[in-house]
Amino acid sequence: MSDQQAQPVFQIEKVYVKDISLEMPNAPQVFLNRDQPEIEMQLHTESQPLDDGYFHVLLTITVTAALEEKTYFLVEVVQAGIFQIRNMPNEDYGPVLGVACPNILFPYAREVVSDVVNRGGFPPVILAPINFETLYLQRQAMEADAQANQTTIQ
Repeated sequence: MSDQQAQPVFQIEKVYVKDISLEMPNAPQVFLNRDQPEIEMQLHTESQPLDDGYFHVLLTITVTAALEEKTYFLVEVVQAGIFQIRNMPNEDYGPVLGVACPNILFPYAREVVSDVVNRGGFPPVILAPINFETLYLQRQAMEADAQANQTTIQ
């Protein structure tokens, strides 16, 4: 083996749908309503180490369509991926797991959401692109604030 440090490795091992659900609590009545429902989306990411150099990343997207108090549909998709990540500086793992991996998973999840909604009898929902870097930085800032507040309280 040479004296040079091993090259960083980032590789997609597997992308798959871990969980999917569609609920239409007010069907079939909602199909008679011609008004457009409001679409709301919630997003959550998490990651965990698997084996040496392998990580499991989950991207959960929940889309709800409702008008007034009536839910048209609720779709939840958990898009998952297994990634091989090696030989990186420790400070790079957070951004790779919190930004790069969700960026890879999002197009798959977006397609699944659109397909499931369409199969449920509604027009497909096309989710807008997400800036995972901004979300990651916001989460880091919130965690730093929470830690600072906890230190102040003690």
